[in-house]
Amino acid sequence: MTDLDHIDQRIYDLYDEYCHSGMTRRDFLQKASAITIAGVSGLAMAQSLLPRYAQAQTISFTDERIKATYVDYASPGGTSGEMRGYLVQPAAEGPHPAVIVIHENRGLNPYIEDVARRFATMGFLALAPDGLSPVGGYPGNDDDGKILQKSLDQTKLKTDMLNSAKFVQSHELSTGKLGSVGFCWGGGTTNYLAAQMGDDLHAAVPYYGAALKAEDVANVTAPLMVQSAEDDKRINAMWPDFETALKNNGKNYERHLYAGTRHGFHNNSTPRFNKEAAELSENRTVEFFKQHLS
Repeated sequence: MTDLDHIDQRIYDLYDEYCHSGMTRRDFLQKASAITIAGVSGLAMAQSLLPRYAQAQTISFTDERIKATYVDYASPGGTSGEMRGYLVQPAAEGPHPAVIVIHENRGLNPYIEDVARRFATMGFLALAPDGLSPVGGYPGNDDDGKILQKSLDQTKLKTDMLNSAKFVQSHELSTGKLGSVGFCWGGGTTNYLAAQMGDDLHAAVPYYGAALKAEDVANVTAPLMVQSAEDDKRINAMWPDFETALKNNGKNYERHLYAGTRHGFHNNSTPRFNKEAAELSENRTVEFFKQHLS
């Protein structure tokens, strides 16, 4: 992807605000256009940060190593009582350890579907639920997806993720061993699952996700691998208290902080992508799951 060095920090700060607030794309681009650095338009920098999913696919949905389909399942207590997810199984005969892949704050976009396919090629039964499915599904673009996800009852949305985890864990192709990996909002939700599921979750890998409240850490039994970006003030500010609670409760955890990275470094559809860190973190995640889900 595009070299990060040419993008001014103020544009990154605007983009982070755009991704995690009610700021519209129009407002983001308008504010960026007011910035000019060394003759380079802030608008051009801002536009380069927007995702390009078609260029980011790494595993085709027709890859012979996997079988992918959309599945519907019950979700009592969730947004509508029903959920839909993208289920990807290895072509090899199962059962397989299960992994739930939890999206960012904009629904099940093509990047997260690609991540699910990657895990299936590694031998896992992967489910990527779409938290927006009860209200029509991912709308085809992140802007509308972000607004739609923010409009949902967040407690019910997390219940939908919890039910999704239970669904893939109990699937006929699952060994019953379950791991969770999530990105941004999905990272925080992976932490949530770790606190809610207790012994039923066997490994958790949150990528730059919101930390648990100290009082909830005692409920975690799954080993945690926390994946963090070096330049991520909002999320990293939560880490000291989170780590203190993990230590005080004797929890099994490890944290990797990737130098020179920003929030979203795993997402290969934007210039925030850091290839070296993304590959290293993904390899660590796979090995972590193989260790704890075998």
